[in-house]
Amino acid sequence: MISGDKNILVAGSDARARLELQRGQVDQLDAFVWPQAHSLWDIVTAARKVHYDIITAQDPFFRGHLALHLRQLFGGRVNIQVHVDLASCSWLRRLFAKLQLWRADSIRAVSENIKQQVLQIAPKAKISVLPVYTNISEFSSVSRGVHQGKKILWMGRFEEEKNPLEAINILKEVLKEIPNAQLTMIGDGSLRQKLSDAAANLPVLVPVGWQNPLLYLDTADVLLSTSKHESWGAVFVEALAAGVPVVAPDVGIAKEAGAIVVPRPELASAVIKVLRSGERGVLKLSLPSAAEWARAWQKTLI
Repeated sequence: MISGDKNILVAGSDARARLELQRGQVDQLDAFVWPQAHSLWDIVTAARKVHYDIITAQDPFFRGHLALHLRQLFGGRVNIQVHVDLASCSWLRRLFAKLQLWRADSIRAVSENIKQQVLQIAPKAKISVLPVYTNISEFSSVSRGVHQGKKILWMGRFEEEKNPLEAINILKEVLKEIPNAQLTMIGDGSLRQKLSDAAANLPVLVPVGWQNPLLYLDTADVLLSTSKHESWGAVFVEALAAGVPVVAPDVGIAKEAGAIVVPRPELASAVIKVLRSGERGVLKLSLPSAAEWARAWQKTLI
């Protein structure tokens, strides 16, 4: 497996837990995090020594390109995972992805939406859909806590693609109608200082560093997403499983999961409506158990 997720090397992380599920389905699974933790030499040396039956790459770009070169050199089949929202990529990046997807032996998309994007550029692709494994049991057992005011929750990386500054603008609109509204933003990233500056003198809580969402979901009245694009959207699943309604643009699995999906200019109005109604969120996706997911993953490789 050629991955870009350093967390698969971290014991106790969700990514590592998924890796262990995958390892239980095959005789041998070697994971390389390239280029962050392993070099090209590490990967080529292992491929030459082991002659893998299947090389699975986490994206259809340079990792997928590398997987195809390894197949040419040492044999085996190539499986390409597509987690990225291809519609959000530049035409040049989509063209590069197309070159890999056309030559892959099998493809795994994380949602039906991503599958349709793949089929638009590689209509003859052999493609399966398997969501990112999420253990929702701890979220579905969340009990609502008593709290003052109306609480809006935002979770994600403080980066441009997640559009966190827009959440501040939406809060300003919400406050005109619901003066006791508050916004909590969980995450970290390069926009943290800009976010702090924009939130000055507003009822906004920005905890330091990443936080466990379970500490905040029990008192959240709504989860707000402002992402420009999503490939999946684990926060949608987590919030809805906890009974927290989600307001989001049409990104990732928001609609499939059961979020209230509206055009971006209507996000503030939708948040106001939810806060006034007190409605609960309901997860509409039927997600596989750990054992079911692991078996399904194995089948996507073929």
